[in-house]
Amino acid sequence: MDRTLLIIKPDATERNLIGHIVNRLERAGFKIVEMRMQKLKPEEARRFYAVHEGKPFLDELVEFMCSEPVVPMVLEKAGAVADLRTLIGATDPAKAACGTLRQEIARDIQCNSVHASDSPENAVKEIAFFFGKK
Repeated sequence: MDRTLLIIKPDATERNLIGHIVNRLERAGFKIVEMRMQKLKPEEARRFYAVHEGKPFLDELVEFMCSEPVVPMVLEKAGAVADLRTLIGATDPAKAACGTLRQEIARDIQCNSVHASDSPENAVKEIAFFFGKK
């Protein structure tokens, strides 16, 4: 089994979409291995999104990710990273395929409701960020 990380972002938690997203994940065959709700501090959000350091949208992204609680979770499934990326759709919901999570519930390119690891290597790092190394 492969593992990946999904974060339910503040725009989805504030609209009470956690159950909806979890339902979609479970129906798609993902097993939730770990999950919790937490409020990120700005330094945590900035550290998580360090790959975007120096980009003009980073400050706004950090502010957004700290605006409401987030729900990080570890998901397990064969081909987890690729399957989850397919399920959530493109970062910009206007470009996301019909039936994907982002096409269905995201507001815009920043308030796109979920984050998912983009590679198996990043999944390991991102899982460790929220849940420690196991």
